[in-house]
Amino acid sequence: MPRLVKLIAVVLPHLVLGVSFTSLAAQATQSAGAAGVGGLRAYWLVFIAYAIVILMVLGWVISIGRRLKDIQERLGK
Repeated sequence: MPRLVKLIAVVLPHLVLGVSFTSLAAQATQSAGAAGVGGLRAYWLVFIAYAIVILMVLGWVISIGRRLKDIQERLGK
C-alpha cells in the first residue's frame, strides 16, 4: 500500500497541472476571439479520454507489479 501512496503522490500533481494548463489555454483562446471558431471545447473530451486511458494503463501496470511480487515471494520460499 505505501507504493500506491507514493504513486498517487507523483501522479496527482501532474494531473492537476495538466487540468490547470488546459483550462488556462481555453481561457486564453476565448479571450483571443477564437471561441467562435470552436475554441478548445471539443478538446475536453479528448483530455478526458486520454485521462481514462492513462488511468487504465496505470492500473494495469500496478496489477502486473502485484502479480510479479507474488511470484517473487513464491519463488523465494
